[in-house]
Amino acid sequence: MLSLLLFTPVLVAAQQPTTADTEPWTIVPMPQASLVLARDGTLIGEIGKEIRTSVSIKSLPKYLPQAFIAVEDHRFYQHDGVDVVGIAGALKANIFGERRGASTITQQLVGNMHPTLIDRTDLSLGRKLREQAAAREMEKHYSKDQILEAYLNQIPFGHGWYGVESAARHYFGKSASRLSLAEAAALAAMPKGPALYDPLKYPDRVRQRRNIVLSLMADQGFITRAQAAGAQASPIVTSPNGGYSAYSPWFVDVVRVQATRAGIPVNQGGYRVYTSLDPVLQNAATSALLEETAAVESQPGYAHPKFVAGAESRAGRTMTDYLQGLVVALDPTSGDVRALVGGRDYADSHFDRAVDGMRQPGSSFKPIVYALAIADSVTPNTIFQDTALAINLPNGTVYSPENSDGQYLGPLTLRDALAKSRNVVAVQLGQKLGMDSIGDLARRMGLNSKIAPYPSSAIGASVVQPLDLVAAYTTFANLGTPVEPRFIYRIEDRNRKVVLSREVTALAPALDPRATYVVRDMMRDVVERGTASSIRRYLPASIPVAGKTGTTNDNSDVWFIGLTPDLVAGVWLGFDKPTPIASGAAGGSLAAPVWGKMVARYYASKPEILTSRQAEQWAPPIGVIYGDVDRATGELATDQTPPDRRYTEYFVEGTEPPPLKADPWKIFAWGPIIF
Repeated sequence: MLSLLLFTPVLVAAQQPTTADTEPWTIVPMPQASLVLARDGTLIGEIGKEIRTSVSIKSLPKYLPQAFIAVEDHRFYQHDGVDVVGIAGALKANIFGERRGASTITQQLVGNMHPTLIDRTDLSLGRKLREQAAAREMEKHYSKDQILEAYLNQIPFGHGWYGVESAARHYFGKSASRLSLAEAAALAAMPKGPALYDPLKYPDRVRQRRNIVLSLMADQGFITRAQAAGAQASPIVTSPNGGYSAYSPWFVDVVRVQATRAGIPVNQGGYRVYTSLDPVLQNAATSALLEETAAVESQPGYAHPKFVAGAESRAGRTMTDYLQGLVVALDPTSGDVRALVGGRDYADSHFDRAVDGMRQPGSSFKPIVYALAIADSVTPNTIFQDTALAINLPNGTVYSPENSDGQYLGPLTLRDALAKSRNVVAVQLGQKLGMDSIGDLARRMGLNSKIAPYPSSAIGASVVQPLDLVAAYTTFANLGTPVEPRFIYRIEDRNRKVVLSREVTALAPALDPRATYVVRDMMRDVVERGTASSIRRYLPASIPVAGKTGTTNDNSDVWFIGLTPDLVAGVWLGFDKPTPIASGAAGGSLAAPVWGKMVARYYASKPEILTSRQAEQWAPPIGVIYGDVDRATGELATDQTPPDRRYTEYFVEGTEPPPLKADPWKIFAWGPIIF
C-alpha cells in the first residue's frame, strides 16, 4: 500500500502542446494523472489520459537511472545523441543475422515524445535520419540529466502506466524514490517489451532479465559484484491491487464524474482528489461479495452461467449473464461513502450497479412503510391479520399479495410482521396510510425515484437507485434526519490550492425521532429473530444491528440493508437482466452473509471500536415509553407471562398502553411539595 502523504511528486503542465507548435527535439510537458486518495491518504485511483506522475531525477536513487543506462544506452554520457559505435555494432550484428537496435535514450525520447513527427514504427532510413538529427539537436538544448529525467518520466510500462513513478507505485506499491536496487533493475528490464516483461504476469521472465540488467550494471561499474549478486537473489514481489490500497474502480468513476460536473477538469491531470473511501472497508466489501457470489454459484443444481475470473472479457459492456452484486457502505452521521462495489469484475463490466442501476427493493422498502405507520400512531404491538387479501384495482383486476413462503400466519403484532417480512401486512399498511403518503416519506428520506401509487409498491415493486435506498436508511441511524452520500472531501490543483470543497449535507428531518427509534428497534428484531438472523453468525451480540432483508416476488433481487452505530450498508445480488436466482433465494440467505462478512471484517480490523460497542447500545430518546409486552398477544406482560414470550416494547409517548401512562396526580401521594 502506498501513502501519497509520503512523497510530493513534481507536477508539470497537464496538456502536451500540439506538434504543430513544437520541434521534434523539444522536451514538452507530458500528460499527468489526477490522484484519487482515500480518507487515510493512500492512493485508490488515478484519472487522466495517461497515468503518469512526473518526478525530479534528483529524488531518485542513483542506481535507478543507472539501471536504464546500463541496459538501454551504456554510452549515454559519451555520445551526442547518436551512438555511432553502437550503430556500427548493430550493422555488423545484422549482417550476421542477429537483429539488434542502436537507438539511444535520446532517440527513444524523441520518438516517444513526438510520435506524430517521428514515427518509430516506420523502419525507413528517412525516419532514422530525422530521428538522429532531432536527437543531436535535443542534446544541444538540454543537459544529459534533463534528457534522462524526461525519458524516465515518459517511458510506458504497460497497463496504461507511464514513467518510473507510476510504474514503481503500481508494480511495487511505493514511490520510485524508495525502490530497492533489485526493483529498479526490474523496471529497467521492461522497456524492451512492457507486455513481454510484465512483473504481474511473468515474474520469472522478469527476474531473468532483471538479473541481466544487474550484471550489466556491475560490468559498467555502477554497482559492485556483491551488490549485483545480492539483488539477483531477491524474488520479484509485486504489490496487490496494482499498488492501490483498495480495489475501487467504480468509486473512482463516481469521483471523476462528480468532479467533472463540478467544473474541475480532472481528466487533464495534476489534481489531488481527497475522498471518503475507507480502504479497509472497501477491501472487506469486495472480498465478501466475491466469496459469497462464488458460493451461490457452487451450490448443487445452480442453473445459470458462472463467473470465471480472468476469462476473456468485453471491457466496458453493461450487461453480463452471470450473477452480479453490489455493496454500498456509508458513515451514517456524515453520509460519507466508505465503500462502493458496483459489480464483481470491473475489467469485464464497468457498469456501476450501485449508482446507475435501477432495481426493485422488495421487502427492504418495508421499513419506510412501517415508519409512516408508527408516525401515524400505530403501535408496534398492534395486532394485524396475516391472511389472504384481495384488492380491487382501478383497471378492474384484483391484486392478491402473497407471502414468500406461500403461507399465512394469522394474527401477528406489527413487530413480528416486520421481523418475519409478511407481505400481506405491509400491503394493508399501504392501503391504510395511502401510497401517496408513503411515497412522500420516501422522498423526504432521500429516494429520488418515483414510488408508484399501487398497492404492490408497499412491498417494493417500484424500482429505486441502490445508493439512494441505502442512503435513505441513514434516517433510521440519525433518528429521523437523512444525509446525502458524499464521495469527495476536497480537490486541490497542482499548486495545492483547494478548488472544490464538499461539506456534509443533511436533508430536512423526515421523521419524528421517537417514531424513528421505535422502527429501528423493530428492525433489530429482523436480525435477532427474523429473516436476517444469519447476521449473528458473523457479528457478536455486543454490536447492535438493525436492518431489513428484501426479496422480490420472483426471487430476481435479494437484498439486505442494515445499520450499526458506525455504518449503514446495503447488499444486492441478482442478474443484470432480471432472472430468478434460484428456488427459495432470499435476502436473508444470500445477501445478508455478504453484509455480515464485510462488517465483521471491518470491526475485526478496528478493535478499539469493537471494544467501545460492547458498552454502548442505542438508547431511546426523550419521549419514548417502554414496558414489558407478551410477544404472543401484544398485551402488556403479567406475572403469568412466560419469560420466553416477555420482551421490552417501545412506544411513542401518547400511544403507549394506558397502564404505562404517567399519572401526574400520583406525585402528591408521595407527600407535600416543598418549595
